[in-house]
Amino acid sequence: MTHADGSSAPDPRIPRGLIFVGAVTGMLVSALAVRQFAAIVAPVLLALVLVIAVHPLTGFLRRHGLPMWLATTVTVSAVLGLILGLAAALALSIARLATILPTYADRFDELVANVRTGLASLGVGRDEIQAVLEQISLSSIAELLVTILAGVAATFSNLLFLLFVIAFMALDAAGFASRVSRARRQRPDVIGALDAFVKGSRRYLAVATVFGLIVAIVDVGFLWLAGVPLAVLWGLLAFITNYIPNVGFVIGLIPPALLALLEGGPRLMIIVIVTYSLINFVIQSIIQPKFVADAVNISLTVTFLSLVFWTFVVGPVGAILAVPLTLLVKSLLFDVDPKTKWMSSLLEGGPAPHEDDIADAIRDDSAAITSSGRDGS
Repeated sequence: MTHADGSSAPDPRIPRGLIFVGAVTGMLVSALAVRQFAAIVAPVLLALVLVIAVHPLTGFLRRHGLPMWLATTVTVSAVLGLILGLAAALALSIARLATILPTYADRFDELVANVRTGLASLGVGRDEIQAVLEQISLSSIAELLVTILAGVAATFSNLLFLLFVIAFMALDAAGFASRVSRARRQRPDVIGALDAFVKGSRRYLAVATVFGLIVAIVDVGFLWLAGVPLAVLWGLLAFITNYIPNVGFVIGLIPPALLALLEGGPRLMIIVIVTYSLINFVIQSIIQPKFVADAVNISLTVTFLSLVFWTFVVGPVGAILAVPLTLLVKSLLFDVDPKTKWMSSLLEGGPAPHEDDIADAIRDDSAAITSSGRDGS
């Protein structure tokens, strides 16, 4: 069907089911295509989110009298320094971990002997014991610890490319506001949806950063008092994994728990697990979700599925940026068009809206669709 102005509209004779299948197929093909270029796409997405997060610093400096070139330089330097600092801290910590693990060889042999004795006292046969112990070795524990840290460090794997993309994006962002103003007059719905993505991403990153710092400080203090080595490293890991929804806590718990086992035996490991769980439950499961819900209204199910999806598509960066990337897709696919905006409510969490709010939303959407059809007829 073609409108009077030459624009096209979906043929009403096409079944909605076929349209849905086509849309899902297109999204899957797009996801697989992005996955093939994840080495390039992941740093670009990370740079985009970082620039969005720190861009208000430029406006703050401008309001306090700094010229544009100096405000932009300070902003770019701040974000580049942050990335380089985190990458250097992770690299040094991994190197330090590799040097101290061999010192636990005797302690590990003692733990294995205790496991052998315990299994024998339970009536487990010698062959079964040997089969179990063959799966346990200090090298396998070291490999697990390094794998977890390397997965986090993979976020900064293409560091040089990431730094260049951040620098260029930050420089382009200096004059982006005027271009957005011109585009807003032509496509207010699209720019409004992108505004919602930018604001939601900033609020989410601010909440995750604040609570990540709180968790990291508490964890470092506890691990230092408990005598677990490399407490600062595990605090840094807890801070980074706080950006990973739902399962970030577990990733941040495994390395210090294993090192506590080597340092002080099962008792210290249990203390670390219980204390970490209490800290996570109070801060990340009771307090933080309230602030996250106010920042980005996305259901827990959608958050978890987005974590799995974006990790599959772009790798470890997708786990850290799962919520901002979901907000971006939500804005571009659903919020830009009044005819599809209702689908956004299916992705939202929190308490159910009041009946009057539902009725008002239905009237607003109906009016928008009617107006859109009248304009296109």
